[in-house]
Amino acid sequence: MSDFRQQALDYHAQPTPGKISVEITKPAANVKDLALAYSPGVAEPVKEIAADPNEAYRYTAKGNLVAVISNGTAILGLGNLGPLASKPVMEGKALLFKRFAGIDSIDIEVKHRTTEEFINTVANIADTFGGINLEDIKAPECFEIEKELIKRCKIPVFHDDQHGTAIVTAAGMLNALEIQGKNIEDVRIVCMGAGAAAVACMELLIKCGAQREKIYMLDRQGVIHTRRSDLTEHKMLFANNTDKRTLEDVMTGADVFVGVSGPDLLPPEVLALMGENPVVFACSNPDPEIKPELAHEVRKDLIMATGRSDYPNQVNNVLCFPFIFRGALDVRATQINDEMKVAAVEALRSVSKEPVPEEVLTASNSDKLEFGRDYIIPKPMDPRLCERIAGAVAKAAIASGVAQVETLPSQYSR
Repeated sequence: MSDFRQQALDYHAQPTPGKISVEITKPAANVKDLALAYSPGVAEPVKEIAADPNEAYRYTAKGNLVAVISNGTAILGLGNLGPLASKPVMEGKALLFKRFAGIDSIDIEVKHRTTEEFINTVANIADTFGGINLEDIKAPECFEIEKELIKRCKIPVFHDDQHGTAIVTAAGMLNALEIQGKNIEDVRIVCMGAGAAAVACMELLIKCGAQREKIYMLDRQGVIHTRRSDLTEHKMLFANNTDKRTLEDVMTGADVFVGVSGPDLLPPEVLALMGENPVVFACSNPDPEIKPELAHEVRKDLIMATGRSDYPNQVNNVLCFPFIFRGALDVRATQINDEMKVAAVEALRSVSKEPVPEEVLTASNSDKLEFGRDYIIPKPMDPRLCERIAGAVAKAAIASGVAQVETLPSQYSR
C-alpha cells in the first residue's frame, strides 16, 4: 500500500469518519431555548411558511443549503461503482462548498432502477434545498436528468461535471488563445471524448465565439461525422460534414486540442502535427492524454493545461462551482442559465490577469505567478474568486430575469 493511499484512507477515517458534520446555529442551553427551537415555538414559522413558501428562506436554512446528489454511475475516473461508493466524493464536494463559499451542503446518494425514478426522487425532495448540484452521473442519462429537473424544480439545478468543467475550460482557453495571438472565432478545435463534459465544454466555447463547423469531436469509433449511423442525440450536434476520419486527420494543422477521454491517448507524433502556437488541454484525471513533460519536448510553442494540481494551469471545477452557487443563492435564482455561465467565464478570466496576492503564492508554493503560458487561470485558493465570480453570476441572474431578489447584495455592489 503506497504512502499516499494510506494517507488518503486515514484522512477519511480519522479522527471522525467522513468529511462533514451538522452544527446547530441557535442556542439550546435551557428550557426556553428548547421551547423556541421546537414545541411550541416552532409552530410560528411553520404557519408563516404555510401561508407563504418564500418565508422558508427567512426561517430555515434553505437559502444557504445545497444538495450534492449522485447515483454513482460515473465516479471520477473510476466508472460505475454504485451510489454508496460515490459518498466520499459527494462529501468532498460538500467540503468544498463550505470551504470556498460558506455554503452548507449535504450529500445524497440515490439508488434507482430507471432514470425516471431518479428524476422523481430528486424532484420530490428539491424544495428542501436552495440548489442542487448533480455529480458523477454518466452520459447520456445525465443530459435527460438535468434537463427534466431544471423543468420541474424552482431552484438551480447544475450538473457540475458538465458545466463546471466547461466554465473553467472556457476561461482558460480564451486566455490561452489570447496569449497565443489567436481568436476563438478562427481556431480549429479537436475534442477527444464525447461524454457530458466534452459536449458541455464545446457548447460553451461556441457561446463564447467558437464556430461549430470548426470543431472535430472524436469518440471510441473515431471522428464524429454526418455519415455515421450510430450517433446519440448529443453526438449528432457535433457531427461534422467531413472526410476526416482519424485523430491524425483532424489534428493536422489544428489550433486546439481538448481531451476529456483517457490517459496517454494523444501520441507525441500526433501532437507534432498541430499548427503553430497550439493550445492543449489534456484533462483526463489522474493521468492526462499526454504528459506535460513529453508535450513540451515535442512542442516548444505550446500552452498546456491538465486536471492535475502538480502542473501549471489546472482545470479544476472548484474554481467555479462554489461561487456560481453562492451568487445564485444570494439572489434566489430559479436556475443557472447561459448568461450566468458566461459571466462566470469572464470573471474567472479577469482574475487571472491581475497581480496575485502574496497569500496565494504562499499557498501554492510559488515564488511568482504572472499571466502567461504557465498561468492562464487562477489558483483555487485565491480569495478574490468568491466575490468576483459570485458577484458576476448574481448580476447576470438579475439582468436575465431569473433572480427572485432583484437587489444586489451589498458585498457585490462595489
